[in-house]
Amino acid sequence: MDQRFPQIAEQLLLIERELRLLGLWKAVPPSDEDLSSREPFCVDTLDFDQWLQWIFLPRMKIILEHDLQLPNASGILEMAQMVYAGRAAETRNLQALLAEFDRLITETT
Repeated sequence: MDQRFPQIAEQLLLIERELRLLGLWKAVPPSDEDLSSREPFCVDTLDFDQWLQWIFLPRMKIILEHDLQLPNASGILEMAQMVYAGRAAETRNLQALLAEFDRLITETT
């Protein structure tokens, strides 16, 4: 098991919590068609927060649960900064959590 797994698992929980606190967590999933976009971050079919909830978090949880190899790079913060540019103050904590996730992913073990 990668030594970063516990920290990454905690970070994922914090990201989910922050999405809920911001009111961005949705009870109803997007359609299978919307979820199957081939575009980065599903930009053509999902809002960024939907991508975090329905694609990113579940995929990362699978990686951790099955002891799979972590990605060697992450650019989630950059995308968040673009998406939330007009709401930087409101999403400051979410962006900080995503920055920490990016840092953990690129950290060498």
